[in-house]
Amino acid sequence: MHRPAKLRPAKNSDGPGLVRLISTIFADYANCHYVASEFPELAAPASHYRARGGALWVAEADGDVIGSLAIAATAEPGVFELFKVYLARPARRQGLARRLLENAISLALTGGGRRLRLWTDTRFLEGHRFYERTGFRRLPVVRAVPDASDTWEFAYVRDLARPGGST
Repeated sequence: MHRPAKLRPAKNSDGPGLVRLISTIFADYANCHYVASEFPELAAPASHYRARGGALWVAEADGDVIGSLAIAATAEPGVFELFKVYLARPARRQGLARRLLENAISLALTGGGRRLRLWTDTRFLEGHRFYERTGFRRLPVVRAVPDASDTWEFAYVRDLARPGGST
């Protein structure tokens, strides 16, 4: 029997667990390859996002990293970007991704955030449905990523409600 997942701020020592999580998820998709050199931030993931004015959280169960979500400030005032939004297949549809997102929204609002944005692989259909269920809207733009997987990404944005209901 598995213990319930625990959310916590990431540590730099979570890098190998994040590699396992991401490479396992990528393996579910055709021509989606994990290449370590394309993820240098995983050498010290917590420090990487903290240095960018953000944070990284992980979901952990039975000592394994089973989910992650990072946020960082952008050069555009009031805009924060999400990264590393991953959840192991057996952990999906249990509210973990939503709880991770709530952490990011709280950090963004505390930092004066008015909008979240993210880029997501066009193949990650479950992720797209999650974003849309949680208030993101897809923009009419795609970008090519020069990586080993020939990735194309969709852009999503979500305006943040300020306390009292205004944006």
